[in-house]
Amino acid sequence: MVDAFVGTWKLTETENFDEYMKALGVSFATRQVGNVTKPTIIISKEEDKVVLKTQSTFKNTEINFKLGEEFDETTPDDRNCKTTVTLDGDKLVHVQKWGGKETSFAREIKDGKMIMTLTFGDIVAVRTYEKA
Repeated sequence: MVDAFVGTWKLTETENFDEYMKALGVSFATRQVGNVTKPTIIISKEEDKVVLKTQSTFKNTEINFKLGEEFDETTPDDRNCKTTVTLDGDKLVHVQKWGGKETSFAREIKDGKMIMTLTFGDIVAVRTYEKA
């Protein structure tokens, strides 16, 4: 099922992302950059691992993981998280835990677009990506 997500995706729309970053405790300066950056996400498979690369003018990151196995992740805003990515139906669900807090991103394909719903407490942001 991860196959549906494989490809290069470019951010085209974003809703409520500043409020989401603010809730996470991201600094004002980093939020300003985050709000104008249009990252490209490259998802690929290498044997039994998924590789997720995020490229932008702000910062490039790469994570490699096996579905359902916890791993250490350092986020673009420098949070050190214990992260697990799973498939829940047709959604790729990415859960980060740090300092007693938790956030999740659910990615799904709708009408050929990748919709990423970010949730932290009662704050929800939506980012829409199109295949590049």
